[in-house]
Amino acid sequence: MTEDTAEGRHRQRMQRKKAVVDASIAAATIERGVLVVNTGNGKGKSSSAFGMIARALGHGMRVGVVQFIKGSFATGEEAFFRRLPEVTYYVMGEGFTWETQDRERDMRAASAAWERARALLADPAYHMVVLDELNIALKYRYVALADVLQALRARPQHQHAIVTGRAAPPELIEIADTVTEMHVVKHAFQAGVRAQKGIEL
Repeated sequence: MTEDTAEGRHRQRMQRKKAVVDASIAAATIERGVLVVNTGNGKGKSSSAFGMIARALGHGMRVGVVQFIKGSFATGEEAFFRRLPEVTYYVMGEGFTWETQDRERDMRAASAAWERARALLADPAYHMVVLDELNIALKYRYVALADVLQALRARPQHQHAIVTGRAAPPELIEIADTVTEMHVVKHAFQAGVRAQKGIEL
């Protein structure tokens, strides 16, 4: 195969692909807030959510964040986003459940976090609401799934919501617009590397 032939075939493939992509873009005419769920055992669920916060801020949007479970250690995202007036940031957890070992305490913390989250979800001033590690609170039944589903369905039409954490319940996946499941291929921690600032913290 000559170089000219290879180049020509590549151009034809890209032209066909462009036609398909352009048709899909033209068919997507609905504009509304979406519900995104990031779940799975792999790294990147919260990191993806915080990347979307950066995108939203670039468009002049107002963002609310409620972190469930997490709370016993400082993170780079908290230190950064708390400095920005467009972000309302609540760290409401008592730490990972294997650290607290106190179900009643965890339930009280999750209940308080959910009240903050519910208020943000009902407030049309917020263009995006991130509920970090909410799936864990749902898994341990610290927060009622029915209440969460109702609040997510009833949020303002323009508002985006992002829910992170392992073990997203099927009912949440069902009502979500976009669901991504992170899978572990390798993780530095498995090789004895401690959590690193800028990567996990």
